[in-house]
Amino acid sequence: MSIVVLLCVPLLAAIVLAFVKEGKAASDLNVAGSIATFFAGVWLAWEVHEHGPMLVAKNLFFADALSVYLALITAFIDMTTAMFSRRYMSFEQQQGLLSQRRMRYYHSMFQLFVFTMLVALLTNNVGILWIAMEMATLSSVLLVSLYRTPSSIEAAWKYFILCGVGIAQALFGTILLYLAAEKVLGEGGDALLWTNLNQVKSLMEPNVLSLAFVFLMVGYGTKMGLVPVHHWLPDAYSEGAFPAAILSGLLLNVALYALVRFKVLVDGSLGTHHAGNIMMGFGLLSLMISAFSILRQKDIKRMFAYSSIEHMGIATFAFGLGGAVATFGALLHMFMHSLTKASLFFTCGHAIQMHQTSEMTRIRGLIRGNPLVGWGLMFGVMAIVGMPPFGIFTSEFLILTETVKDAPYLTPFLLVGLAVAAAALFRRVQSMVMADAPSYQKSINTAYVPIVLHLALILAVGIYMPDILNQWLKNIVEYMK
Repeated sequence: MSIVVLLCVPLLAAIVLAFVKEGKAASDLNVAGSIATFFAGVWLAWEVHEHGPMLVAKNLFFADALSVYLALITAFIDMTTAMFSRRYMSFEQQQGLLSQRRMRYYHSMFQLFVFTMLVALLTNNVGILWIAMEMATLSSVLLVSLYRTPSSIEAAWKYFILCGVGIAQALFGTILLYLAAEKVLGEGGDALLWTNLNQVKSLMEPNVLSLAFVFLMVGYGTKMGLVPVHHWLPDAYSEGAFPAAILSGLLLNVALYALVRFKVLVDGSLGTHHAGNIMMGFGLLSLMISAFSILRQKDIKRMFAYSSIEHMGIATFAFGLGGAVATFGALLHMFMHSLTKASLFFTCGHAIQMHQTSEMTRIRGLIRGNPLVGWGLMFGVMAIVGMPPFGIFTSEFLILTETVKDAPYLTPFLLVGLAVAAAALFRRVQSMVMADAPSYQKSINTAYVPIVLHLALILAVGIYMPDILNQWLKNIVEYMK
């Protein structure tokens, strides 16, 4: 029942918001729908914690510790983003950048995007997973093109075409997976259910699964923005509305979730580290390329887009590395990165509105102009580069120690990537925060609750990890063996 409620709330909200014309009422309903989605996610998490994994709707939907973990992250950031977008999008409308019609369109697509991500996380059918990822792409493409400027339309088309090509590769990989499962489970939809596939993974043809994972890696890796199929992500982040960029960041988690599910099947069939080696290669390449790319950026949104590629590379590398410690660190890293990057986008959105530009050389004196935005950006950067005592320090430390233990020859590359990214971010952000405020800086109303809430959670988990989170992640690690 809780799975059905969690899926129905954002879908119903999307339908209702498509017909609500009044701007304030639509914003309030958007926030209310997102809050209801979060509490539905808490309800589902509690049921899974108390009763274990559950299957519903003739086994089409499945909730276990891993899927609920990411669904709850998605629902929480959906809620805080809706709170942030209430003031942010209202300011955009007041500036004449968005009409009332586009605001209605935005709110409806916002909820539809959340719905498609939750379907992808909670479906038990790998075919429906592919469909949900495609639906998420389509809804987010519409959000990227919200402003209808030539550059935003170009970014949306690039996003659509590159991700369309990528998802076609994922479809071919899914077909190969079905062909391998069909010989064991027989024809029909049962051969696409992940729970069935997991039970017979050792009986499936290893060569077919090995080839399938290559296509799945390229397909879902495109959705994650992994190098070399990452070119859409900086454009999509820089041209879309800020709330759309925040939600698009969640889609990266969903794509990585899909890869992790498939890796479990391939590992069980091959009995080797084939899938892990592929993930490590893509992850390390993404970390290195994105870290040096951050140095060259002049646009703050593009800079943090490359930062997202960096951190998805870290998480992909850690899952590929395997082992209890690295997997624990990867799961924690996904959580901490999602919270931190959302907080950074909240502050960046306000900083851009204060200066009417995203060019970093023109954003100055944030602490003097708006202390919450300035300090929020500074602490957010400190957190995202892995400085203690923030939560990302813990996750990166766990991943680094496991790398030293199991793949010491890769440790220098990991350290160089992390160091370059940290230096590049501090180099850019210091002047934006500490310099004198320019005369053209404007005063704005700040959505302070989401910024403070995210930073508080990142700091709290870094200082002391709650027992329930610690045990939850350990259960996922044990389940994935």
